[in-house]
Amino acid sequence: MGCTAEDVVAAVRAAAAVIADHRDELVRLDQAIGDADHGENMKRGFTAVVSRLDAEPPDTPAKVLKLVATTLISTVGGAAGPLYGTAFLRASAAVGDATELDQAVVARALRAALDGVIARGKAAVGDKTMVDALTPAVAAAECAEGTVAATLSAAADAAEEGASSTVPMVARKGRASYLGERSANHMDPGSRSTALLLRAFADAAAKS
Repeated sequence: MGCTAEDVVAAVRAAAAVIADHRDELVRLDQAIGDADHGENMKRGFTAVVSRLDAEPPDTPAKVLKLVATTLISTVGGAAGPLYGTAFLRASAAVGDATELDQAVVARALRAALDGVIARGKAAVGDKTMVDALTPAVAAAECAEGTVAATLSAAADAAEEGASSTVPMVARKGRASYLGERSANHMDPGSRSTALLLRAFADAAAKS
């Protein structure tokens, strides 16, 4: 049995709670190499997402993902809004008319999300961005077998490793790139929020 629209809504709600719980951590990470607003921006965006879900929950997985996309684009400042918005919008298109998400559809949606982020941000692996977490996550999802929960868990594991890999990197994209060598020895906040979202989705899928 795949993930229905209700399951996707539950996963998004879980992600919003995780982002709120880690707001201060994301702020600290962004204080070191950015504008110190990533945590607050992400919390504000996902709080708005939950409010819209409360008002009128969509009836298909694709519509849920599109709601997330449009809300994040309109409420999250900095680079995160357009990047995450594009990711969810591309994922929504990849899901299409599916009423339930199985492993293959989830992997396809993650691939589409990554392609959207790369197209929007022009970043590659090694640039010290969310791409460093999302790229290995997608590869893990595409190699996974079995349930949606197992697929997302593999993706989350890989994203966490990818986020950790950004610590020694010198940033080549975004605000952090202005710091040059001083951007090393800090985790990229976007890669961390990517890992947090994927872990939240995985945990929610395991409970559904």
